[in-house]
Amino acid sequence: MSQNFNVIVIGAGPAGYTAAIRCGQLGFSVACIDKTLGIDGEQSLGGTCLNWGCIPSKALLDISHSFVHASNLAEVGIEINSEPSIDVNRMMMHKSEVVSKLTGGIQLLFEANGVTPLAGTGKLLSEKRVEFTPHDGAVEELTGEHIILAPGSVPIDLSIARVNNDNIVDSTGALEFDEVPKRLGIIGAGVIGLELGSVWARLGSEVAILEALEEFLPTTDQRVAREAKRIFDRQGLNIKLGCRVTGAEATDDSVRVQYLIGEEEHELECDKLVVAVGRRPYTDGLLSDDSGVQFDERGFIFVNDLCQTGAPEIYAIGDAVRGPMLAHKGMEEGVMVAERIAGQKPLVNYETVPSVIYTHPEVAWVGVSEQAMKADGEESKTGMFSFGANGRALAARDSDGFVKVVADAESDRLRGVHVLGPQASELIAQAVIAMEFGGTAEDLGLTMFAHPTLSEAMHEASLSVAGHAIHAVNRRARK
Repeated sequence: MSQNFNVIVIGAGPAGYTAAIRCGQLGFSVACIDKTLGIDGEQSLGGTCLNWGCIPSKALLDISHSFVHASNLAEVGIEINSEPSIDVNRMMMHKSEVVSKLTGGIQLLFEANGVTPLAGTGKLLSEKRVEFTPHDGAVEELTGEHIILAPGSVPIDLSIARVNNDNIVDSTGALEFDEVPKRLGIIGAGVIGLELGSVWARLGSEVAILEALEEFLPTTDQRVAREAKRIFDRQGLNIKLGCRVTGAEATDDSVRVQYLIGEEEHELECDKLVVAVGRRPYTDGLLSDDSGVQFDERGFIFVNDLCQTGAPEIYAIGDAVRGPMLAHKGMEEGVMVAERIAGQKPLVNYETVPSVIYTHPEVAWVGVSEQAMKADGEESKTGMFSFGANGRALAARDSDGFVKVVADAESDRLRGVHVLGPQASELIAQAVIAMEFGGTAEDLGLTMFAHPTLSEAMHEASLSVAGHAIHAVNRRARK
């Protein structure tokens, strides 16, 4: 094995493996270091996203949604002789099969593009040297003309609710339960907490979610947030806001969680407790003191808009740098860095990074909210359309939610689109494309959408900005 590479990537999550593959496509010699091992003891590429995060959680979300759907089929005339039941072990097997297929696929892509996978840990030294510590061998020193840091992130620990991997778990442990907990407590009503709560509530858990903030989903459009909470409450997610957790005591068969609402003391008893208060950059042991790479005040690796660190030819991407901790954001950064190393001039447009919460209905948005524009002193105009007036949604008995379009009051340029509803994660891509090309609400309104489709809600919401929606009562005078 050569000790010298054109590019060395540390981390094989979505950001790292994408950067490595693109560098390979561009003709560079590439090594990608990652320590993750699968259940067979072999290297399992894909990082948290594929192994313990995005993919396994979506497998469980889809299965649990199918379970609820099957339970309600009698409403449309489909009779099932017995009540649906859930085999948790088989569900977990399916999750593992999906993960194995995708991580194995990355291995094949590495082989096809000449990327050398190295199983172990990497530490950046000075002068573009990397200390590689394999799982089963002596420490080696590698050199690269360019280094890409993509270490990813890990769950944030709570000193007052220490994970014991038994009845107090983090987001990874919550994807590994061997049975449906009767009572499930979750600390944190963010994306992870809502998704995990949805999985187990659908399968029969009594779910209580404790959130420290007074406001639900404060970074989303507040009309979306209010309606989403109403729906989630109806689904059995008992979301308590303004809760300051003060302690968690684990016994052999339960967990007692103490929390304050204002100055009033409360206690929650549950069979399992999930700590889901966010994630932090995983940079432990990543850098030597003389590496030349610096951290910002929040503990992220400091980079500029091109993901360059303060050290020459050293880049950092993904969850370990500023911006949202989203796999697709890291992947685009990986492509940008690879192509810049090759002398090209790509950029990542951070104003069009979509966000999704994979509950049901889903919540998805891109750009800014109406309240954010108001806070910045900018004037906006908005349009909305309910899935309750959408033929495809009604036919599918999936009509909760709406689309909201936010445009600049003067130029009509799209500034944000917010979707609460069925397949919001797919629909939001239409808004991302329109915004990437500098489109206006009128541009979307003039675009022809197939009928009957869920996407017509995007069309009607865009028309509604000017008061021209066809299938809704318009707020503005006809013109």
